[in-house]
Amino acid sequence: MIALSLRTKTKTEFVDITSQIEQVVKKSGVKEGVCVVFCPHTTAALTINENADFSVRIDIIEHLGEMVPLKKTYRHLEGNSDSHIKSSLFGASLTLIIENGNLVLGTWQGIYFCEFDGPRTRKIHIKVVKD
Repeated sequence: MIALSLRTKTKTEFVDITSQIEQVVKKSGVKEGVCVVFCPHTTAALTINENADFSVRIDIIEHLGEMVPLKKTYRHLEGNSDSHIKSSLFGASLTLIIENGNLVLGTWQGIYFCEFDGPRTRKIHIKVVKD
C-alpha cells in the first residue's frame, strides 16, 4: 500500500490526482488487476468526473454549496457538518480497473480528491492488486 500526502489550499476544492494514481500503478508493474484508492478523512472524499473543462468542478462545488450550505442549524459542535454531509454524498473510496498496465478511464475522466474542510494536509491510500 502507498500513502500519498497532499496539501489543500481552500475550504472546498477538487484536486486532480489522476497522474499520481497512474504513477503508482506504473511503478507497481501490475498489468491486469485493480487499484483501490481510499480517503481516511470524514470531511473529504474521492470522485471520478470530467477533467477536460475546469468549469465542471466549479459547477459541482457551487451546486453542492446550494444543496448543503455552510451555515445552517447543524447539531455538530465543530461547525463543519456541511463537510461531513458532502463527504458522505461522494464516498471514501474508488475501485479502478487496470488493463495492459493502465487505468481504465473514459476519455474525459479524471480522479479527484474532494476537500470540503480545508485547507489541510491530507492523505490518500492506494493499493494495487494483481489479477
